[in-house]
Amino acid sequence: MERSVELDNVTRVQEFVLLGLSTRPDMRDVLFAVFLTLYLVTLLENTLIIYLVCTHSELHKPMYFFLGNLSSLEVCYVSVTMPSLLLGLWNGPSHVPFTTCMTQLFFFISLICTECTLLASMAYDRYVAICRPLHYPLLMRPQVCLGLSLSSWLGGLLVSVVKTSCIASLTYCGPNVLNHFFCDVSPLLNLSCTHVALTELVDFISAIVIFGGSLLVAITSYVAIGRAVLHMPSAAARRKAFSTCASHLVVVGIFYSATLFIYARPSRIEAMDLNKVLSVIYTVVTPMCNPVIYCLRNKEVQAAFHRTLRLTH
Repeated sequence: MERSVELDNVTRVQEFVLLGLSTRPDMRDVLFAVFLTLYLVTLLENTLIIYLVCTHSELHKPMYFFLGNLSSLEVCYVSVTMPSLLLGLWNGPSHVPFTTCMTQLFFFISLICTECTLLASMAYDRYVAICRPLHYPLLMRPQVCLGLSLSSWLGGLLVSVVKTSCIASLTYCGPNVLNHFFCDVSPLLNLSCTHVALTELVDFISAIVIFGGSLLVAITSYVAIGRAVLHMPSAAARRKAFSTCASHLVVVGIFYSATLFIYARPSRIEAMDLNKVLSVIYTVVTPMCNPVIYCLRNKEVQAAFHRTLRLTH
């Protein structure tokens, strides 16, 4: 009771100060140029894939439907975090109103949860295509694909509503400095002056269910694909399939490793510099690599791209 009265008398934080990726002025200009280039390349790659999937009938297949969803998500995803990263590198530490910070957190959590389930859906699609090809038209019919996609997007929104509401309901009475380049869960929990055990528990359980569950689906699918590939009679077919699966696994592995390390922990992370480095991996690196790994190396996508180039000339 006394604790509650004390908190009522404390002035609550109305804004946060984001320190940004780097506080060194001599590094900020170089980093700004690098990350601006990465941002523009990521937007260009993913927008190109969305355009190709929408305008070429030969790409109207389940695999490309999911890839189009992933590219749409990546455009939104990088546009939630990268502008604040670039602003911090351009101007230094920036002031962010409480409502703006919570809005950014809401969209970030929603999109990262959606990405996890989309990656799992894409792995399942490849499993059905390779391991159960005769059942593929039935198991991956348009209604199923649409259902998987909608459940990914709506599931991400639902999880984000719960997690953001828990974090926004905490009391922040100072200090208000976030050692990060965007409003993330762990830095905000570190600033709360109320008991955060319940919020940490909600965050931990949701991370295990979303990240752990989707990772389990992805790993199981790729293991089954690996076994099927080993039984292929053609050595050339085996090499091609292993090359594709290996590159997919690298991207999935990096993304899940970084996110699980940060979010699937029962306590707050104190080493914020490590947090920022890992955040760069899954907010900048994987959105840029995903289009190359999943699409731009694909023969059908390349053919569609070349046809588009010929039509523009």
